[in-house]
Amino acid sequence: MNVRKQLEQFEKRLLEHDVRLNEDELSTLLADDFVEFGASGIAWTKAEVITGLQNEAFVPRLISNFIVRPLSGDVMLVTYLCRSAPTDQDREVNSLRSSIWRRYGNEWQMVFHQGTPCP
Repeated sequence: MNVRKQLEQFEKRLLEHDVRLNEDELSTLLADDFVEFGASGIAWTKAEVITGLQNEAFVPRLISNFIVRPLSGDVMLVTYLCRSAPTDQDREVNSLRSSIWRRYGNEWQMVFHQGTPCP
């Protein structure tokens, strides 16, 4: 499988309800030095994200405009548009997302993520 397809698959997995509740799978996909910059301006560590996802109200999301840009042979920048499915109470929410993935041997792990709300 090529790198683009593999990273897109990982990003989609991270949006799935069962994965967001699975600490083992999250621990595999997120690097130990992972950090996320939230829309609130708060930086989250790997442990904080895993704990936070256990209590998050799940919202289905779709990815489009997926692009991978190599930063080095083993580091990739991923950008995409993420759309949440509208619910009875909420409207559709769009965000521009970026992630940095680093290869360790044959495995990829996310080391950074940021989501920025957009109209």
